Order: sequence, then C-alpha cells, then structure tokens
Amino acid sequence: MKKYLLLLLALALYVGVDATSIDRKAVVSRNNPHLTAVDTLGALTVGNGHFAFTVDATGLQTFPQAYSKGMPLGTMSDWGWHSFPNTEGYKPEEALRVRDFGRGHEELYACEFREPGRQRDAANYLRQNPHRLHLGCLGLNLTNLSKVKDVDQTLDLWNGLIDSRFNYNGQRYHVQTVCSPDAAEVGVRVESDGPVSLRFQVPYPTGKHSDDGCDWGADRKHTVLVRYEKNCAHVKVSIDDTKYPVTIQWKGNVEPGKRMLHHGLTLWSDEGKMEAVIAYGKMNRGLRSFSECRKAASRFWNAYWKKGGIVDFSHVSDSRARELERRVVLSQYLLAVNDGGDTPPQETGLTYNSWFGKFHLEMIWWHQAQFALWGHPEILERSLLWFQTAAQMGREIARRQGFDGIRWMKMTSPDAAEAPSNVGSYLIWQQPHLIYLAELLYRCQTTDIGRQRIVDTFGSLVDETARFMYAFATYEPAADRYVLKGCIPAQETLKADSTVNPPMELSYWHLGLQMAQQWRERQGKARDNGWDRVISRLSPLAANADSLYLAAESAVNTYSDIRFTSDHPAVLGAVGMLPMSRLASENVMRNTLNWVMDHWNWDKTWGWDYPMVAMCAARMGEPETAVEALLMDRRTNTYLVNGHNYQDGRLRVYLPGNGGLLTAVGMMLAGWDGMDAHNPGFPESWDVRWEGILPMP
Repeated sequence: MKKYLLLLLALALYVGVDATSIDRKAVVSRNNPHLTAVDTLGALTVGNGHFAFTVDATGLQTFPQAYSKGMPLGTMSDWGWHSFPNTEGYKPEEALRVRDFGRGHEELYACEFREPGRQRDAANYLRQNPHRLHLGCLGLNLTNLSKVKDVDQTLDLWNGLIDSRFNYNGQRYHVQTVCSPDAAEVGVRVESDGPVSLRFQVPYPTGKHSDDGCDWGADRKHTVLVRYEKNCAHVKVSIDDTKYPVTIQWKGNVEPGKRMLHHGLTLWSDEGKMEAVIAYGKMNRGLRSFSECRKAASRFWNAYWKKGGIVDFSHVSDSRARELERRVVLSQYLLAVNDGGDTPPQETGLTYNSWFGKFHLEMIWWHQAQFALWGHPEILERSLLWFQTAAQMGREIARRQGFDGIRWMKMTSPDAAEAPSNVGSYLIWQQPHLIYLAELLYRCQTTDIGRQRIVDTFGSLVDETARFMYAFATYEPAADRYVLKGCIPAQETLKADSTVNPPMELSYWHLGLQMAQQWRERQGKARDNGWDRVISRLSPLAANADSLYLAAESAVNTYSDIRFTSDHPAVLGAVGMLPMSRLASENVMRNTLNWVMDHWNWDKTWGWDYPMVAMCAARMGEPETAVEALLMDRRTNTYLVNGHNYQDGRLRVYLPGNGGLLTAVGMMLAGWDGMDAHNPGFPESWDVRWEGILPMP
C-alpha cells in the first residue's frame, strides 16, 4: 500500500503539480545555441526523431567535406539503409564460432575472425551491412569556407528553427531552416543582397565504421536522375539495390542551374530570394511550403516543451547550475531529434554514421529510459515496439546457444540480424532492458485501460526475455547458488572465458526477474517457481578484503590491474542505475564509490559513465558527489555548444551520454521507489525547481 501511495504521489508530480511555477519558454530559450564564428564541431540540427538534417554555419549543408572531421552534416533517417552487393553470397552461419562455457552444451556465437579466409570475410561483410545511408546534401552553391564571415547563428529550440546570418565575399545572407514534424521534409528560406544558388548532391556510402558516410569520389557507383516540372524537381536516387525519391519544390523566380552536377542539381535566382522545400523518400501528401513547414515545426516543438519534464536551475546560487541546465535542455532537444524513431537509435543518432550505422541494444536504456521518466513515453514506445520484429531472431540466437526464450542481440539493424563481434555477442546486460523499459511504460499510464494495453503489447516479450535469463543462470549445487558466467560484462575489458558474476549484471538479473514475476501476475499467471529460485539464490556481489566491490567475482586483482579500473565503472551501476537489493551492502558500495571517484582511469571512460556514477552517489546519500560526477572536467564528459557529448576524434557525438544525463538528473530530483525526500540527489542548498518527472524504480 505504501508503494502504491508513493506512486500516486509521483504521478501527481508527473502531470504537473504547481504547473504554473516554471516559465518553460524562458528556461528553453535562454539555452538556445548561438554561434558567432565557423565551428566545425558546432553544427546544428533540425529533425523529428525519424529524420534529421544537420547544417553548417550557412544554415545548410554547404561545406560537408570541411565538416566531415567535426560535426558531420548528416541527412539521415530511421528508414534509409544500404548494403553493398553480396557478390560472394556470405551467410550468417559462416560467422559462427562454437564455444563451451561449462553449461553442459555447446553454444554458437556470431564472431569476428582474425585468420584470413572466408569466415573472416563473411563476418566483416555482415558487420558492415546494412549501414545507414546519407540521403543527400542541400547547400548553397559556395566553395570556400574561409570566406564565410560575420556569423550570427541561433537554434531557436522552442520553435525548432535555425536562423543563420553571415557574409560571403561581401554578400550578405540570411537563411532559415526547419524540419516538418511528420516527414523527412526540410524547409529553407534564403535572402541575400545578391544572387542565390542552391546545390543538391547525393554521395555514395563509405561503409566505414565511423564517419560522415559520404564517398564523394565514387562517381560511377550510383545514379541520380532528375526530371523538372514547374517550380519542382523530381529526383530518383539509385544506390545499388537501394532506391528512393527526392522532391525539391521552390517558390519565386528560380531556374535550374545551367551546369548539371553528376550526382545532383543546382537552382539559381537573380532576385536574391529563394524558398525551397526538399522531401526525402515517398510522401503520402503534397509538399508543404516553407511557411507551412515553419508553422508545423513550431506547433510540434511548442507542444513538446509544454509536455512532460522541465527543470529550472535559475534559483541555484552555485555557479555550476547554469551549465547543468544548458546540458539538460540541449539534451532534451537532441534526443527528441535523433532518438525518436521506429527503431532503437545508433550512438550518434541521425547526425552521423557510427558502428556502420547500426544500433546497440545495450545502449537503448541510456538513450531512451529518460523519455518515459521525463513525460514522453510515446517516444520510447515507438522503438520498443521494434522488439516485436526482432523477437524471432532473438529466439533463434537463444536456441542455437542451447537456451530457452529470447536472447536479445547487441549490435543490429532494422532487420534484427546479429552483427558478428568478439565482444558484443557475449554481452548480456542488454537482456533485462526490455523488461525494465516496458515497466517504465506501464508506470507512465494513468488509467487501467492504458496499463492493460501495455501489458497486452509487451507481456509475452517480457516473459520470453525472462525465460532466457532463467536458463542462462548456472546453478552450483555445492554452494547452493546461481552464477552468471561465460559473458562479457558492461565493463568490456573483462573476458568471456574467465568472467564470473559481474556485479551490474547480477543486480540486473535480480531486478529483471522480479519485474517479470510482477508482469506474470498482471497477466493473471502464477509466479514461475524457477525464477523465484534464481531470485533467492543469486550470488551476492563479490568484495575484497578492503570492503570494495570487485569488477567480477573472478577478478581478484581488480584494484591492482588497470584493465579493471578502465572503461565503464559498471560496478557502481549495480546500485544507482539499479535499486539496492539483498545482493549489495550500502556501506561497501559507498566505499567503492569513493574509491572510484579518487582512483578510476577517467581518461578511459565513456559519456554515460558520469551519470551512472551520479546515480550511485544519489542512492548512497552523497548529493555533492553526484553533482561533481555530472560535471567532472574530463574529455568524455565534454558538452559542445550544440549540446552534443563529445568523446574523442572518432566519436564527436555520443547520445547515451545525453540520455544518461537526463536520467540521472531526473532521478536526483524525483527520486526512486521508497524515496520521498525532495530533490534527494542534489545538495540542500540547491533550489532546483521542476515538474513532470517520474521517479525511477
């Protein structure tokens, strides 16, 4: 009953108690990105979750090659994918390797191969294909970035509009850029005191691991056919077997350019004014005008900001609060633009290509748990529905490894094929995500009908997910306990052959099976006795003689070997990202938190590690440490002018960092199950005001 009353209190806050106390538009608008010079890491994006369009200082994609090593000028979607021709007929079974982890049966894993030969070639092809497709660049017909001067560019977050002013060779330009909320459709208005020319080009894909996805030198590998009508150009793009239309519609005295590009077209106006709308892919309606695009975008973003969570740090005297608010607001925008599609998002969203454009299911929690907690569960639900498509492939993976239920893959694409990997194929911490995220969707519902709909939609997937978890846990009769082994944990420096009982995975198995039992009861089913045995006999987290938790029970040299103090400090995720359980001790976890803060190899971390540490600190009653973790001055905790979480020269965008930030801040404000304190993760001196956020489990 107490838990039920706390949930009702949380829901009251979620729907906006004292909802007039925060000027939402003021909070959002004071964090508008503003650039006054060319910054190749400062590119800005408009989009709608399914499609995104990133622009340079001109407000368009005028200089894609100059920005390719900074913030790439992507035009990407959740539907635009490409595969190089499979001329050798490679098949997924050619990338399988037999493993025996002492569970009484052989297991087949999709792996990479170092030895030259067909297996290695097959694995490489399957990792590389399919990959996400750059749909084409729309820019001004200018050629020299160094001539762009007097930049004055602002992203109006409240209305989803980029306003760009600059000089080029003494000619003034004013460009406005918007994206329709319901289509891959971009509206552009260009005004100048001289002639204006637009250029549209389609690149061939590179198929590389991390880049802008543009091979501008592959002139003969694809075709772009153009047919003109009055005020309109119809473009047919053919890239191997991938084909899609592009439509460009303009207003004003505009003519096609005299010189046709091999992979595109130009438009020209002597009047110094041009309005154009470009739509990528098939449209189920006619194109909007620029004005219609702008109004539709404004309605969409106004509604987004007025709904759900908002945080006002303006009443906090601590100087760090201003930067934290900037990161929070920009993360809310970037995640809605990049992560709101029909599939789980890739690490770099729709901004540029990473891991061959594929998405990682162990990262969906870090991208998208925040949507439910911050009042936008419908965005999370869209991508979670994709798991229904992936379920059959997950069943096949479980069966070939000798397990029951569904084993969710790590790295994949819309067709749910498992990408071969010597790390990813052995990860298991993505497994409970489906259960946890479905539980968040359930908690977001305010009616019995809504809750029943979520149970009906995801109940069978929750059950099959838990069946694998039960089957994967290995029983040790001598110790009368269950262990997790034969896996690579979230801290990927550990090896599958030797790892036993990684702490975050143990805690997640414990929580996930408990939640799955609740879901059985919601469906009118009896509890599963086998699951209860695992819950009651799962191994506790292993600690050393200094009362510090180990990276795994098998990692006895955790604190003397740099392998175990690099990468993700996932030991803290066992209580932080996840609630306290019988597996852990609060005192030992607090000791471990303090040791990690002082001694971790922070130069070898990732963007979501900082919010993970902050969540642990919050649950340990250490709010100052939580704030310190969120704002730690480290390269991988850098947030650029556009709000993107910078990692390194390869990954200039890392959206799990943004998503983790929102999840951590939301939890530090709204708390978690059983916690009824006000802003429990922030120091008492921080007068942080908020509304529309749900507590974490």
